[in-house]
Amino acid sequence: MPPFHPRAAPRRPEGQPTRGKTHPNRLRHVDTFLARYDPGLIRRVDGPWADAWAVDVGYGAEATTALEMAARLRRINPQLGLLGVEIDPERVAAAQPFANERTHFRLGGFNLPVQQPVRLIRAMNVLRQYDEPGVAPAWARMASHLLPSGLLLEGTSDPLGRRWVVNVLRKSADNAALEHEALVFRLTLREPFDPATLQPVLPKNLIHHMAPDEPIAHFFAAWKQAALLTAAHQVWGPRRWFVAAAEQLAVQVVGASWRIDRRRAWLEDGFLIVYGLVALGA
Repeated sequence: MPPFHPRAAPRRPEGQPTRGKTHPNRLRHVDTFLARYDPGLIRRVDGPWADAWAVDVGYGAEATTALEMAARLRRINPQLGLLGVEIDPERVAAAQPFANERTHFRLGGFNLPVQQPVRLIRAMNVLRQYDEPGVAPAWARMASHLLPSGLLLEGTSDPLGRRWVVNVLRKSADNAALEHEALVFRLTLREPFDPATLQPVLPKNLIHHMAPDEPIAHFFAAWKQAALLTAAHQVWGPRRWFVAAAEQLAVQVVGASWRIDRRRAWLEDGFLIVYGLVALGA
């Protein structure tokens, strides 16, 4: 059943309207990542997970990406409920023709219009217009609705979804805290590989931290160096170069506080998953 009463009056949404522009398949690879990263979270139906929905915050002027998210995640859990949340009443009204028993659209903001915990939240391209001090409170407000071990994905993509960077945050198993689990970079490897092309789509918590002494700046400097050292691989195409650069980067940063996921299944699909690079409040 839905995680809210169908006739309940929405609370006053917390947040600001976004531009609302989107593009079909813009978030396809975000959904692919989510499905591969923790399929057990999507599939789980024991106890409170049986009625735990997924939520898409700020789906935009059209319901397209929310509906695509539902379709992709239901390949893993056919009964999964999807709630699309928008702060603009006109966008919510426009999405209603696409609602059904397992897909709902509601007025809301970071204070989700739900009455029971949810399993995961996707919040893409919603925080870039905020001042950086507003990011952590927005994360915490959304995460307050998660079940223990639930996930929050928040980040930024380019207009076509070819490049994006996502914060993966998890509610602790004891429900006591929100933890930053990983930072994920994704490129469509159809053009020459260049780490610098991902800097413009850094999430709000990182995009203003490119001074030389900042951890994210050190990371990009190391990644660019790794790309230069493996440039000979570009003769075999950007995919081989991306993989070689990631493996070189992992070697360069041995002993650092962060580490690279070196599994080739991720790298060959253009995903670079980094653990330990971001600390909450940093």
